[in-house]
Amino acid sequence: MTLSAVAARYANALADVVTQAGSGLSAEEAVAELRAFEDALKTSPELREVLVTPAVPIGRKRAVIGRIAEVLKFSRILRNFLFVLLDHRRIPLIPEILATFELVVDERLGYARAEVQSPRELTESQRAGLTAALERLTGKHIRARYAIDPSLIGGVTARIGSRVYDGSVRGQLESLERRLSAEA
Repeated sequence: MTLSAVAARYANALADVVTQAGSGLSAEEAVAELRAFEDALKTSPELREVLVTPAVPIGRKRAVIGRIAEVLKFSRILRNFLFVLLDHRRIPLIPEILATFELVVDERLGYARAEVQSPRELTESQRAGLTAALERLTGKHIRARYAIDPSLIGGVTARIGSRVYDGSVRGQLESLERRLSAEA
């Protein structure tokens, strides 16, 4: 089994628990807590080493995670999830599990992800209008991530899954060129 398949199993299991009625933990809270743990691992190579190395007894590792969970005020669900990852030596998969978990939860809650590129930073009203237009096009709620692409002359491009919506000036010019070439 590939590591991404393993990460997907853990992400799906966490999503099952979090989206279950009465879990007491929202998907957004679970993402925030898992992201906080990932940030702690990234910023502290010593912490990562302690949790990954087989030389440290599992009891000490559990105590470290328990203390982190206490300090960062993690939910019982996420603390126990981290214990499971620790017991199965899956702590190094946290970044993949987090990314997959976000996708799984979005899919279950009816959200689509959009990668939007524009030549400059969009204002909040432009973002809101663009999000509303993408929601009308897809029939889903949109979680958009914005990036700046200086190669664009104007307009925006949005990728949702494998579909690209090209509202850029370059895209419109290329479309016009294709139509004129077809007529000639």
